[in-house]
Amino acid sequence: MIIRTIKADGTSEFLALERMEKRSGEIGREADAAAREIIEAVGREGDAALARYGKALDGGVPDSLEVGRDEIERAYDGADEGFKAALRRAADNICAYHERQISRGYSIKSDGIMLGQIVRGLDRVGLYVPGGGAAYPSTVLMNGIPARLAGVSELVMATPPMALGGPDGRFAANPDILVAARTAGIDRVFLVGGAQAIAAMALGTETVPRVDKITGPGNVYVAAAKRLLYGKVDIDMIAGPSEILIMADDRARPEFVAADMLSQAEHDRNAAALLLTLGDGMAAGVAAELEAQLLRLERGSVARESLEAFGLIIVCGSVGEMAAIANRVAPEHLEIMMDRPMTVLPMIRNAGSVFCGDYAPEPLGDYYSGANHVLPTSGTARFASPLGVYDFVKRMSYTCYTEDALRAAADDIVEIAGREGLTAHANAVKIRFRE
Repeated sequence: MIIRTIKADGTSEFLALERMEKRSGEIGREADAAAREIIEAVGREGDAALARYGKALDGGVPDSLEVGRDEIERAYDGADEGFKAALRRAADNICAYHERQISRGYSIKSDGIMLGQIVRGLDRVGLYVPGGGAAYPSTVLMNGIPARLAGVSELVMATPPMALGGPDGRFAANPDILVAARTAGIDRVFLVGGAQAIAAMALGTETVPRVDKITGPGNVYVAAAKRLLYGKVDIDMIAGPSEILIMADDRARPEFVAADMLSQAEHDRNAAALLLTLGDGMAAGVAAELEAQLLRLERGSVARESLEAFGLIIVCGSVGEMAAIANRVAPEHLEIMMDRPMTVLPMIRNAGSVFCGDYAPEPLGDYYSGANHVLPTSGTARFASPLGVYDFVKRMSYTCYTEDALRAAADDIVEIAGREGLTAHANAVKIRFRE
């Protein structure tokens, strides 16, 4: 069989999961050295380094690093109307979902005291969007729309150029990415990819402006660059290989389960697709469906390698055991294909995004439902959240006391400052009331 099946016994399933849990760390270590070299070069040489790495890694560079507004408008005007309409509907759903995350701050007033919190959008955010030949316009929407709702002043996007072919060997923007950029309200678009794009946005070059935060997924070199540059710039998360965990009972349809597992396995050879089920019959049915459906996939060889390396079916003894394993894995995507899935949902504590029922496949979240598809991976859903409006704001507190209000608090402040041995802190209060 292409995928392993084991029975949960309290030990075997966790031993089997260890290889999957370690895969991201191994991949990251291999990319760190290359990303560090690129970052240092971009810091020293700016645009010249971007051009050099573009030629070496992408095969060429565009005539201009920045895409002009007229080119973006031409791409939008010339795009298929059905594609533009689908993007607009998806954008409306994303906006409707995320606008509920907007925070207005608060204030507290009482007896000469006023304090509160101000929530403001960041000044400039950099969005990294995988592009080139394999474009992801949905990622533009998922990053750009929450940032706009947060009130970010300027949205800068970096995406790899695509080769146009022909005798001139020109490189330009993927038009689908430009259509999505126009839909999401991106201000500036730069044709640079990989770790060099992250370095350019974090450090700034002659052409690419320095940003305050970088969001968006990418390959292992992009992830390594984000990790190394955190501190000089804020980041959303370190994205690892994609993963899906499905909880399915005996009434689930094996062809649905297999199709959803393959939707993640086709991403890359390090993706992980897991199934938790209650019976041997479902396990065998899904395994057979995986074999059959693989033969019909364009990326079948990639999905096959993923399933062989990191795919797993675990036959569990109870729904509670399934939930415990799911919470241990803390998957990026979790599907509950069970009778009355909403009664199972409260048992789930750790997951990036949960899909409930037979007709909520993971691609619904990738493209259309409105929930964000930039999600914590590699078990980080134990403490991290999907990308949202809250990722594009900063919070600032303020305090205002009248003389009488400070006088009432003075003895307490002096007492605490004295315990900490910070006499200057205490004096800053006492001096205001010295006779």
